[in-house]
Amino acid sequence: MTDKIEYIIFIAFSRLFNILGLKTSRKFSYLLAFIFFFVIPIRKQVTLGNLKLAFPEYPLKKIRKIAFESYRSFAITLIEILYIPNMTCDQVESLIICRNNDFIIEKYRENRGIILLSAHFGNWEAMAVSLSLQLKISFSTVIKAQRNMLVSDWLNKMRSKWGNKIVPLGISVREVYKALKDKNIVAMVADQRGPQDGIRVNFFGRKAAIYAGPAALALKTKSPLLFAVAVRQPDYTYITSFEEVKMNNLPDDEEEKIVEISQRHTILLEQAIKRNPEQWLWMHKRWKY
Repeated sequence: MTDKIEYIIFIAFSRLFNILGLKTSRKFSYLLAFIFFFVIPIRKQVTLGNLKLAFPEYPLKKIRKIAFESYRSFAITLIEILYIPNMTCDQVESLIICRNNDFIIEKYRENRGIILLSAHFGNWEAMAVSLSLQLKISFSTVIKAQRNMLVSDWLNKMRSKWGNKIVPLGISVREVYKALKDKNIVAMVADQRGPQDGIRVNFFGRKAAIYAGPAALALKTKSPLLFAVAVRQPDYTYITSFEEVKMNNLPDDEEEKIVEISQRHTILLEQAIKRNPEQWLWMHKRWKY
């Protein structure tokens, strides 16, 4: 019953935003951020704790400002996600400005699979659907199912509306491996906390668990690993530019290779966060163990 109620609310907001239009709907982000940061705090202490660990030199006032803006950033992303199914192909394409689409196409023409790696930063959902339309290439998008399966199904329909294939996390290794061997593009995010018994990398000066999948797949399939985040601009467009994670000068040991590659793309993520810390999702326990 709870799932159905949540789903009804979810759809109601989607229809409301469709009526109001995207420009007006984005203004709700202030209200949503205020409610879930001040009135009904959700993961507020986790967010503040993470920011204090990442930026110990920042005063509390600045930490709280970044935290609130992070909530607002997530609210904007949610509003846009709810609105995207009502957009035309041209509107979806125009959401993301990729400064080096030619670079991705060049890699694609090398007749190898490509791993497009991003993060929960800006609007990662819009990034996948917009870029696939711009490149006119369908992506295999690795996703983690939501707790509410009704909402999860709705999101998957949105993600696949313009031709992308959904690959659920869990069976993803086999599916992703096949997609890469078939010379396809795989899009994924891998910035959340990895398993407790997994590998560790340095992240903001602290050891953090990370998923080894992107690095392991890149090694096994010899696919280039390209990293980028979608940075929100004042006009609500997003600018992105992909950078290849270097595969040279790796250790001889296979596990050490995976750790080193994972560290390299984590450094790119950390650099992006430092430039726009309010656009990353700080609400999970990144340094839980």
